[in-house]
Amino acid sequence: MPRILLLDDDEPLRRALRLSLHQAGYEVVEPASGLHGLMVAAQAADLIVTDMVMPGIEGVETIRTLRQLRPQLPIIAISGGGRGSALSYLQIATLLGASATLEKPFEPSDLCAAIARLLEPDRTMPPA
Repeated sequence: MPRILLLDDDEPLRRALRLSLHQAGYEVVEPASGLHGLMVAAQAADLIVTDMVMPGIEGVETIRTLRQLRPQLPIIAISGGGRGSALSYLQIATLLGASATLEKPFEPSDLCAAIARLLEPDRTMPPA
């Protein structure tokens, strides 16, 4: 079962995403802090979902650090904005090496589809 590390300071959103990801067959890890999350990710995660605007360690720093620790690790950046627009944050995430981006609000099924594309690219292809 693929392990997804979910970094977001919005507890209700995390809970909803965790339930959707569990139903889709993924194990979800929700670290207590961004720094702890990076340590877990460096060792055990198959994919990271990170919000771009969080207290403490933000998505920009998270993506930059993860790219140094595990360059091939798939990262999905999510953002609803904050001090800037969501699109600006997501464009920065892409420049830093995020594998995919989603603008909040999004449907949990959109996140599951992005994860499937990144972890199981053959599964998302129609049969020949």
